[in-house]
Amino acid sequence: MNILFMCVANSARSQLADGLAKNLFADKATIQSAGSKPTQVNPFAIRALNEIGIDISAHTSKSVDDLDPDFVNALDFVITLCAEEVCPVVISKANKLHWPLPDPAGTGSDDEQMNRFRATRDEIKKRLTSFAQERGLV
Repeated sequence: MNILFMCVANSARSQLADGLAKNLFADKATIQSAGSKPTQVNPFAIRALNEIGIDISAHTSKSVDDLDPDFVNALDFVITLCAEEVCPVVISKANKLHWPLPDPAGTGSDDEQMNRFRATRDEIKKRLTSFAQERGLV
């Protein structure tokens, strides 16, 4: 199974989903993430996953435009995670799911930001677990 997670910057939500899915699905799926306006992986995303033993410190933000066309053509699912923003689009025959989650990046103390990233991580993990159970991936 091939799965693509997308949000605007490919810095927080889609990176969290990418790391969690690779950990959860292991070799049962090929996972990638991308954004329409990539920036850099948010350090709070790295820390939030590190807390549960997942290392995404080597990840980089990627553009939807830079995805390998062979991967795009073989996609089974495209999962968008945008809430208030306009989500990126990829032309594909894949099943499309939309999990609107607020962007955890923003202002506030480090503790406030970490709490938002933990909440987002935990919500994505919950949705991925349901997704995997429904499709026999776990």
